[in-house]
Amino acid sequence: MPEELSEIGLIGLAVMGQNLALNIADHGFAISVYNRTTSKMESFVAKNPGTPGGLHGCASLEGFINSLKRPRKVVIMVKAGGPTDAVIDSLLPLLENGDILIDGGNAKWTDTIRREKELSEKGIRFVGSGVSGGEEGARFGPSLMPGGDAKSWEELKPVWTAIAAKVDPDTGKPLEGAEPGKPIEGGVPCSAYIGADGAGHYVKMVHNGIEYGDMQMICEAYDLMQNVLGMTPSEIGKVFGRWNEGLLDSFLIEITADILQQADPETDKPFVDIVLDTAGQKGTGKWTSVNALDMGVPAPTVAEAVFARCLSAVKDERVAASNILEGPGLEFNGDKAAFVEAIRDALYCSKICSYAQGFQLMREAQNEYNWKLNFGEIAQIWRGGCIIRAAFLQKITEAYARDPELANLLLDPYFKDAIHNAQANWRIVAGTAIEHGVPIPTFASAISYYDSYRTARLPQNLLQAQRDYFGAHTYERTDKPRGNFYHIDWPEPDRPQVEA
Repeated sequence: MPEELSEIGLIGLAVMGQNLALNIADHGFAISVYNRTTSKMESFVAKNPGTPGGLHGCASLEGFINSLKRPRKVVIMVKAGGPTDAVIDSLLPLLENGDILIDGGNAKWTDTIRREKELSEKGIRFVGSGVSGGEEGARFGPSLMPGGDAKSWEELKPVWTAIAAKVDPDTGKPLEGAEPGKPIEGGVPCSAYIGADGAGHYVKMVHNGIEYGDMQMICEAYDLMQNVLGMTPSEIGKVFGRWNEGLLDSFLIEITADILQQADPETDKPFVDIVLDTAGQKGTGKWTSVNALDMGVPAPTVAEAVFARCLSAVKDERVAASNILEGPGLEFNGDKAAFVEAIRDALYCSKICSYAQGFQLMREAQNEYNWKLNFGEIAQIWRGGCIIRAAFLQKITEAYARDPELANLLLDPYFKDAIHNAQANWRIVAGTAIEHGVPIPTFASAISYYDSYRTARLPQNLLQAQRDYFGAHTYERTDKPRGNFYHIDWPEPDRPQVEA
């Protein structure tokens, strides 16, 4: 046990837990750490002896809890689901009224709502905090999305705002240059209180769903340049590098440029060419899509990104199908340079629609779960630290500053004009991809979303008539007030309509 009590404790020393603990210690906070495997804790502490705040290893849960200042603050960094519940159960006999547990894992928001309710009845405060940025973010500055009791956040705030990524207050761009023992000073921290109970983990889930969309869109842009234009990975990487200097400036575009220009150390072939085309997932994209369906919110672009990963997983079937099924077999005869710029526009327009869907989903969730979400602030804390960090998020921050009640990002003047100016290229790309047999699930779903959202009258009038015909599900009329429902007796449709 340390001579002086630690400011905070952390349980779970896998890579994310270790990096977050070092980040906290680098900012001058004394932190106690515990791991179920004691040797892992001892090795970690021994390898990091000189942190400004100090790492204090604890071999037992009792010693760990007794090493913390009251009210105790304990960060849990273990696998989501059952393992998190098991850690909470083991801690409960040792905690006191007013102590705070912080779940920094990728928990499902409904689990967080349950845990917060159960623990509050026992006098224990619970914070479900999204942590985004991967290993590097956890070490040098993540984006942090805490939810739970607002008073608990005030006690956690000094630590969370200190360790979060920082952005320039004028440009919104991430401040770079943190290194072990020397964190970034100044800037706006990428952490803010999200809302009650599961709000923090919900927003993190939507962040991950948007991340699925971003990654798939980038893959589609790469695929078009490779399979329509015949460009090499290195050539495509240089295009992404150039794009990263403009509207598409983002972490994912930046790393894509690096990946595509990397040679495989074993074969010296382009690295991306020796990577198997089967993508894994950890479930947050699926949660986002299922929740959108449950709440009746259109989020087709995120869903298509999830389905694209699912389709990639049936590798053997696809290989077999490639020898049976035929595509169009066309060659591109247009202006290659112009088409590359058209792909950039298609990527940007699709990105706008994907984020619009994500923010629509959060808007509905706040009604469903009685939260009050600050969408401009959410965009702000995504500007640095997280995987989807991008210059683009500054535009979303500005959009909600102009209109906090904005119904849809597409209606903001900046985004409206951006799509107006680029949609001709977007449509060229979609048409060319279909003509050449190149799959574009997110590009196509995004443009369909845009066209559906801007259309005053959709063909679902026919669908409602069909439902009334085969199932007497009723319909509303265009010449009557909304909310009144009618039914036609379809065996004798000329009889007077009946109000349901």
